[in-house]
Amino acid sequence: MPSARRCVPGRVPTDVDVAIIGAGSAGLSAALVLGRCLRRVLVLDGGPPRNAPSPAVQAFFTRDGTPPAKLLNLGRAELEAYDSVEIKEAKVVGLVRCGKHFELTLEGPTGRRSTRTARKVLLATGVEDELPPLPGMRELWGQGVLHCPYCHGWEHRDQALAVYGRAKLVTGLALLVSRWSPDVVVCVEDPASLSQHARRRLRRQGIVVRDEPLVGLEGTAGGELRHLVFESGERLARTALFIHPHQHQRSPLAEEMGCRLSAKGAIRVNKQHQTSVPGLYAAGDNTPGTQQALLAAAEGSGAAICINETLTREECPK
Repeated sequence: MPSARRCVPGRVPTDVDVAIIGAGSAGLSAALVLGRCLRRVLVLDGGPPRNAPSPAVQAFFTRDGTPPAKLLNLGRAELEAYDSVEIKEAKVVGLVRCGKHFELTLEGPTGRRSTRTARKVLLATGVEDELPPLPGMRELWGQGVLHCPYCHGWEHRDQALAVYGRAKLVTGLALLVSRWSPDVVVCVEDPASLSQHARRRLRRQGIVVRDEPLVGLEGTAGGELRHLVFESGERLARTALFIHPHQHQRSPLAEEMGCRLSAKGAIRVNKQHQTSVPGLYAAGDNTPGTQQALLAAAEGSGAAICINETLTREECPK
């Protein structure tokens, strides 16, 4: 990728037009659109995606059942056709807005630091899941412990399932999971907070509520769930446990830049996928809404179109 900066009237020359921080579904999808727009793009890959523990990406049109790493490798391979797109293994440890452009400080795998400049930046950094501190939860995450019935419900249809979480979240998730199986058990972190109305709704659907504290999970070395373990020592056979874990931004960049965040910590964006910081965009799981690989890819594509049109307007003033 050419490193020389071209001087264009009306703006400060930069290394690239767009820096994309994150090389998951949203980031790679955005890079593809921008590459096809002949934009100079730098994609910064800071590590494995959130869905790395999962055996497959489901409900992704034409790629249903594809392992996460394979899906991203296919995306990276497609980008090789676009000379103006560079993918770099580096973590962004600093981001500063300098007038109408941005300066990024990068840290490579060896710890060496460098600086790049970009006219626009897209945050596609994703989120981190905060799993309940129960034995077996982390070990089974992505295989026997799951977050999305739309992604994994089909694979566990008509099986013995469980839902775990706080009272304010567990009812809706359990009712949704019951679409895939008539055998659903609910384990509540705070059973005293589960209202009688919620209990009636669950009971009408044949969903059993267990008030006894859940103290652990048992599974196989391959990540498959076998039993729920209760405080009394009882072991209940289940093949999958669904949870809605708390999350936080994988990268602190949005907060450091002063981006407006939702009550749950997601990056708020407008209809053009722009954050509250001019020139800084966000797409994927780090923004509000349903989280799914296909939707993240669509958001990345939409953000790329908005970024290209904004750049075009800047280059073609009235």
